[in-house]
Amino acid sequence: MCGICGKIHPDRGRVTTDGFARMCSAIAYRGPDDEGLWCSHGRGGNGIGLGHRRLSIIDLSDAGRQPMTNEDDSLWVVFNGEIYNFKTLRRELERKGHRFRSRTDTEVLLHLYEEEGIQASRRLDGMYAFALWDAARERLWLCRDRLGIKPLVYYWDGRQLLFASEIKAILTDPDVPRQLDATALQLYLAFSYIPAPYTIYQGIRKLKPGYSLVYENGGITVEPYWAVRSDPTSDKQTRGSMESAGSIQKHLFQLLSDAVNDQLIADVPLGAFLSGGIDSSAVVALMTRHSAKPVKTFSIGFKDDPMHDETGYARHVAEHFRTDHREFKLSFTDMLDVLPEVMDMCDEPFSDSSVIPTFTCPGKPVNTLR
Repeated sequence: MCGICGKIHPDRGRVTTDGFARMCSAIAYRGPDDEGLWCSHGRGGNGIGLGHRRLSIIDLSDAGRQPMTNEDDSLWVVFNGEIYNFKTLRRELERKGHRFRSRTDTEVLLHLYEEEGIQASRRLDGMYAFALWDAARERLWLCRDRLGIKPLVYYWDGRQLLFASEIKAILTDPDVPRQLDATALQLYLAFSYIPAPYTIYQGIRKLKPGYSLVYENGGITVEPYWAVRSDPTSDKQTRGSMESAGSIQKHLFQLLSDAVNDQLIADVPLGAFLSGGIDSSAVVALMTRHSAKPVKTFSIGFKDDPMHDETGYARHVAEHFRTDHREFKLSFTDMLDVLPEVMDMCDEPFSDSSVIPTFTCPGKPVNTLR
């Protein structure tokens, strides 16, 4: 998890490193390892700036610092997430003559954009939110992954554009009004959360999953680059694998196995939340299949509520797969103590109570926010 933010304004004097420092500070917990700020202006006088809070996962060296640029400083990017197929894309780009200065997936995005422009999003397999500034075209490109795993919100008033991983970073800018969106409130009361593109604030919007936003020539366009196929069996290869129940099982197993394996690429230790249910148990089983060392697993239980305590199920799974397992048992008091901090993190109304135990660990918060 990292944090990104940025701003483009027709009056370049309104874009300052101090402003980005405030935005980054608001989401510093998303990236405790490093902070990067960059400001410039385009030929038309626009001020442009990007900010980044880094949580180092791949290439922990200074070569992975962001905002990151290409060889001639014509492209700048801030990136949150992971591109799982970045090694395949890198080999392809190197065959075309591109040279890399780091081992990061972020740099792959820069060179892929040089080759394919905003169509590069169709080649990405991963979870991500990023902003890329193309100085030659004076184009700012925002993009969010296909399923919206990584957050990205923005504010556009017809002149200036601000964006960030979280609403609180945008609200550090005094130009942004704080007005309640009545439609968003109705959606929250109906669904217990606020679906994209709405947020609780008028004018601040979530970029939808599978969408890109492009700022160019003084205006913005928001368009999808991906959607779920309405008829997946129309693909010949998929249809051929669906001839029997056994084929379906093998196909599903291979898809899940590949997906888990792709997400094990990291230069830091990885682990999994384990509830003992089907989903998390399947993930841990596949992690064990692809890992040479015992998988680290973590479970959260409740001291005062045995009816909702699933640590026993998780323990059975951990023992079966011989994981390096740890349990945390929380009391009502533990959760009540962190409730004000959890509410501050959420930015807008959100009724999934699991956010409280997910955030909490005995004595300290555990940061697992996307």
